[in-house]
Amino acid sequence: MKLNDAVFGVLLMLLGAAVLVGVQGYPKIPGQPVGPALFPGLIAAGLCIGGVLLIARGWRERAAHRWLAWDDWVRSPRHVLSLAVLLASVVFYILAAEKLGFLLTAPVILASLFLVLRVPPLRAVTIALVATLLIHFAFYKLLRVPLPWGVLKGIAW
Repeated sequence: MKLNDAVFGVLLMLLGAAVLVGVQGYPKIPGQPVGPALFPGLIAAGLCIGGVLLIARGWRERAAHRWLAWDDWVRSPRHVLSLAVLLASVVFYILAAEKLGFLLTAPVILASLFLVLRVPPLRAVTIALVATLLIHFAFYKLLRVPLPWGVLKGIAW
């Protein structure tokens, strides 16, 4: 799907404006000319400027390009199924991760994605299990990110 640049420009401007409004409530540091709002504010201003440039370009090219153009993959049932499985995986993780835990939800999600992308079943399950363990180790042990344990609470390694 191809959206006109002006659509993304409006989205960038809205995001930039939201950040600019949000950083107004950041506390000031006494005796300092700059505070914690400086860098987020600069990034937000950059988003707004980029948004204006995209809107201008999209407006100039509106006759040559439609506001919305569908790609060929949208007509492919296999690709649409892959997108549906991806979106369902995100929803499944949101709903099930706290109850089941990362170590049980991640392999299901990865295996599902691999299978819909036509990876052979044995290879899909093997890679899903190994990748889950590696990801868990990297985030839980190395980066100290608290992943949900769910039903496996009490198991620590």
